[in-house]
Amino acid sequence: MDTEACRNDFIARSYVMATFELYRRSTIGMCLTETLDEMVQSGTLSPELAIQVLVQFDKSMTEALESQVKTKVTIKGHLHTYRFCDNVWTFILQDAMFKSEDRQENVSQVKIVACDSKLLTQ
Repeated sequence: MDTEACRNDFIARSYVMATFELYRRSTIGMCLTETLDEMVQSGTLSPELAIQVLVQFDKSMTEALESQVKTKVTIKGHLHTYRFCDNVWTFILQDAMFKSEDRQENVSQVKIVACDSKLLTQ
C-alpha cells in the first residue's frame, strides 16, 4: 500500500473510531469510563484491557441501538444552531417536544448529534 493510501486508510479508521466514541459521552459511557479509570489507577486493570473494554462498548452500543430500539419519536422545536462537519450533523433545538406513540416530553434545550450509520460498518 502506498503512502497516500495508508494515510487515507488511517484517516478513515480515525473517523470511524471518533464516530463510535459518540456514545462514551452518554451517562452510561461516562460511568464506564470513570470506573475503568479507577480500576487502572488501582492496578486492578491494565490500560490496554481498559481500552479494549471501551472499544467493545462502542461497538455494542451501536449494534444495540440499531437492532433493539424500535420506537419512533417525532421531534419539534426551534432550531437554534446547526452544523455539518466531518460527516456529523449537530443540531441545537430550543423549546423542543419529543413525542412517541404513548408519551410526550418537553425540554428547554437539546443537542442532537447524528452521523450516517453506514460509516460505522466500514
